[in-house]
Amino acid sequence: MLRTSINSISRFNKIMNLESFHLKSKLKRKENKKFFRHLKKINSKKLDQTIHYLHNNEFECTDCLKCANCCKTTGPLFTDRDISRISKFLKIKPSLFADKFLKVDEDHDYVLKTLPCSFLLEDNRCSIYDVRPKACREFPHTDRIKQKQLLSLTQKNTEVCPAVFNIIENLKKELK
Repeated sequence: MLRTSINSISRFNKIMNLESFHLKSKLKRKENKKFFRHLKKINSKKLDQTIHYLHNNEFECTDCLKCANCCKTTGPLFTDRDISRISKFLKIKPSLFADKFLKVDEDHDYVLKTLPCSFLLEDNRCSIYDVRPKACREFPHTDRIKQKQLLSLTQKNTEVCPAVFNIIENLKKELK
């Protein structure tokens, strides 16, 4: 079956701090670009199964609260439903929420005005966790189906999320 053992403890939690992660992920950029082109040729069902297996293994031993790099360096897209749900939780009007926290980007999507995320607390917890945007709930997207459709996003996330970096490094070993 799969060569990667369930005991593969997240290298990020053991030896990699964020600074060394950023350096290492940038050094792997060219290699990863080539690898992701190769992934487009893999059977979709096999790719989903393998990535989901590696995702589950990685998140058995990864504590996102020790990192929160996604919240510090990238912002989610906010849907109208997200804005409505969060503003209701904050007990403010959706228009006030949007004016205070969001801007419209070049693709006409609502995104955060500032990074790190305004809702990230000092302990790396999210102050709106129960109503957080859909994009945050689904991050890092490695447990979703149709991974082939998400390859460009996953490739970008190898430089944002140490867990995704580890998943892809393990995927390279699996597909040798």
